[in-house]
Amino acid sequence: MHFRSLIREAFAGLKRDALRSLLTMLGIAVGVGAFICVVAIGNAGSARVEDQLQSLGDNFIWIEAGSRGVNGVRSGARGTRSLIEADAGAILRQVAHIRMMSPNVDGHIQVIYGNTNWGTQYRGVTPAFLEIRRWNMLAGNFFTDEDVRTAASVCVLGATVAGSLFGEEDPIDKTVRIKDLPCRVIGVLAPKGVSATGQDQDDFVVMPITTVTKRITGTFWLDDIFVSADSRDVMPAVTQDIIGLLRERHHLHAGEPDDFNIRSPEELIKAQLAASEAMKLFLAAVASLSLVVGGVGIMNIMLVSVTQRTREIGIRLAVGATESDVQLQFLGEAVILGLIGGAFGIVFGFFSSDVVQSLFHFPTKLTAGIFVAGALFSIGIGIVFGYYPARRASQLDPIQGLRYE
Repeated sequence: MHFRSLIREAFAGLKRDALRSLLTMLGIAVGVGAFICVVAIGNAGSARVEDQLQSLGDNFIWIEAGSRGVNGVRSGARGTRSLIEADAGAILRQVAHIRMMSPNVDGHIQVIYGNTNWGTQYRGVTPAFLEIRRWNMLAGNFFTDEDVRTAASVCVLGATVAGSLFGEEDPIDKTVRIKDLPCRVIGVLAPKGVSATGQDQDDFVVMPITTVTKRITGTFWLDDIFVSADSRDVMPAVTQDIIGLLRERHHLHAGEPDDFNIRSPEELIKAQLAASEAMKLFLAAVASLSLVVGGVGIMNIMLVSVTQRTREIGIRLAVGATESDVQLQFLGEAVILGLIGGAFGIVFGFFSSDVVQSLFHFPTKLTAGIFVAGALFSIGIGIVFGYYPARRASQLDPIQGLRYE
């Protein structure tokens, strides 16, 4: 049968009961639209986790002070003197495949500008911190190695601190008081938003580490050491080398617990990403059930159509139509039902995703792949659920068809 004739005959068959065909298409449209909307929500969740993974740092390894067991109690980082700047220097010099390193001291402090007082966290780091943690500048500049060497009274504000203290005012070159130290604001960090653990990543002040240790805290130990490895592949080996070096430097014997922690936030985010992807697949599978329901509707209408058109099928077979011609005709009708329903479903999915985002504040992310998958599913549903009725029609005995009333 010629393709154009096949399409014409298929549309003619569907027009014979237009209302029933329309309702069947509606079932497919709802299924495809639900699939697109649900997958778009899942995509947005996965994209958010991936953004968090990217914002963690450049092949980031986090060494934290503390955690050695004392009488069964494990200590945290604050006030623990198990890491010092000499450890940070030794790691950079002696451990292979380390690209950058920044020591870190931090804590909570009040920052004052004029009559505004804001409680936040301070970080004392080196300029390498900016690249290790993949932070961009929103305004101004980061401090330099010379600022670290001279313990300069300069600071860089996180976006939350800048907004809370200055509002719409430009903070660059303004002076704030951090504890009792006047500090000149030389830059503002680009915002990163909320972390995977729900913390505001932009609520902190960054200063040269020497400024913090010499002019604010008066301490010589570190809270953390931030390390950037050459690549993700070498991170496990780098981690083991750091553990071995620090245990040797801290004179820890075999069987003694570490007096430091090495954290891998990337592994946590990757686990969350895997869970998000699994949830997306689960939601897509649930939404696909509505497509199956639509497919059952296609099978139902086609079986009814075969029964009602038994005499027509018998006449076509009697005058020379082949089983393949009849099968293609009915299968074409099923596929057209799926295609038209899928087209409406794509439009419905596009607008419903926007409605979900606007009314329920669920982020959605539409991609070309979602629409392609929706179109392929609708075609597949038409073929799978239309095959049996088409096969049944093609195997009808012409004599019985001519006798059918």
